[in-house]
Amino acid sequence: MHSPATSPVPIAERVAAAAEAGYTGLGLIADDLRVIRDTLGYPGLRDLIAEAGLTHIEIELLERWWLPRGTAGDFYDVRELLFEAADTLGPAFIKIGSELGSRTAHPEALIDPLRELADQAAEHGTRIAIETMPFSLISTVPMGADIVTAAAHPGVGLLVDAWHVFRAGTSLDELRSALSPGMVFGVELDDAAATVVGSLFEDTVERRLLCGEGTFDLAGLVAVLRDRGFDGPWGVEILSAPFRKLPVREALKLAADSARSVL
Repeated sequence: MHSPATSPVPIAERVAAAAEAGYTGLGLIADDLRVIRDTLGYPGLRDLIAEAGLTHIEIELLERWWLPRGTAGDFYDVRELLFEAADTLGPAFIKIGSELGSRTAHPEALIDPLRELADQAAEHGTRIAIETMPFSLISTVPMGADIVTAAAHPGVGLLVDAWHVFRAGTSLDELRSALSPGMVFGVELDDAAATVVGSLFEDTVERRLLCGEGTFDLAGLVAVLRDRGFDGPWGVEILSAPFRKLPVREALKLAADSARSVL
């Protein structure tokens, strides 16, 4: 993975490849959105997506959203970029993370900033989905679910990524107990080997596998999520060094076919 996280593949080619592979939508990260804003423009992207027949858009990733504006390390530039994109693109939600590090001992400190963020998102016609990550302050889906419940805001929900569920050691029973109907805004399917190689962060960005090629109980995960009321759209997120070397059309078709085999 490189920084900035911009794609070497032109956005028109990516949109066409997603449509050809049978996706209903796509997700875009902040660095890529910045380039698109300054070239094609958000209205041009909106029209490109619509002409391809795609209807679902997600944008990401906002971290350190609890820090006040002007505080060292705040992400207000990313917040404003994502809200600007949302005004034109109308995403189903904006995905947020937290911060790399150990699980926070004070999740209650995040509740008021989260409500404020969700209020701001509503002003831009969208919602907020928390993605929990085992190497971050909000480390598990049950912890994220507790935060969503405490926030008690209709515009706050969860993004459940299979990798983050299973690498955090969350069981399907724990997942079922944590989730309530309507809490899950989005899902990302992926797979991985039994053993972590390198750090968790290295493992997640370099060594994910296509659905069904690893050890995750993806069928069980899908069953739990359906039982808790999630009915899609289902996403697929394969991050790996070999996958990034494939031609985009081939890569997206492989990812789509593997996810369909699970669904």
